[in-house]
Amino acid sequence: MLEISKFALSAAVILVALAAVAFVAGLTTSRRPAPVMAGAGGPSVPSTSLETGTTATRGVAWYGSQLTLAGFIAMSIWFIARTIVVKHAPFANQYEFACAFGWGMLAFYVYFERRHQARFLGIALLPMALAVLIYAATRDDITKPLMPALQSPFMLTVHVFLAVLGYGAGGVASAAGILYLLKPKVNWAALPSRERLDELGYRAVVFSFPLLTMMNIQGAIWANNAWGKYWSWDPKETAALVTWLIYGAYIHARVTKGWQGNRSAWLLILGFGAIIFTFLGNHFFGGMHSYGG
Repeated sequence: MLEISKFALSAAVILVALAAVAFVAGLTTSRRPAPVMAGAGGPSVPSTSLETGTTATRGVAWYGSQLTLAGFIAMSIWFIARTIVVKHAPFANQYEFACAFGWGMLAFYVYFERRHQARFLGIALLPMALAVLIYAATRDDITKPLMPALQSPFMLTVHVFLAVLGYGAGGVASAAGILYLLKPKVNWAALPSRERLDELGYRAVVFSFPLLTMMNIQGAIWANNAWGKYWSWDPKETAALVTWLIYGAYIHARVTKGWQGNRSAWLLILGFGAIIFTFLGNHFFGGMHSYGG
């Protein structure tokens, strides 16, 4: 099973890389269909389908979508195989969490592509997911017994799974923010209106913020059980709190003040930057969340 998990991760890296290339190719070759003139006698030719993700034409972007789905399936196989190997949810070290993080980003992208016909989000999301998966592939994948602070499989599973989903949704929100800022600077027919990108970013945060809220609350309860206090101002705890505050500020500003536009998009990007800092910060600042790997 360990070899299967290694193969699944390698396959996912290759598939997501190919998908990213396909989306870039679809981006640079997409053209809006020419309007049909009266009496022209025939439908217009559809674009490469990055714009809606629903056309039946199997352009290069369609193959990008299928490759992304295959990459997500490969990471799901990694999830199952690694769980069998370690006999608990694979969330105990940096290698395992990096793999799970990549899985979460792909999971939310696949959901948004199908639920909101938002294939174009892959242009910005897939390079980020690929970077996380490549990082995971460079980490030590050795299996070790759970250290004492983590020896609560239920609490470990709930806490990290909430983080994985919250971070994955944050990646999608950031992708929408990036494309929102790029929209007026590039002439890419594949991109929808800025209003739609803004709405998709908001919809992603509607997932991410509650998940991060539950993660912080459940983490505090677990910390009290494991370390005897709910909050220790550990670097990772503090970074997680800052991340939560950024997304909370975004939700508040958008709902109460109708805050949209460039400032809103930058908040989405800043929020995901805080997620990455939370994810990697224990490498530089140590603390009680430094579990190695």
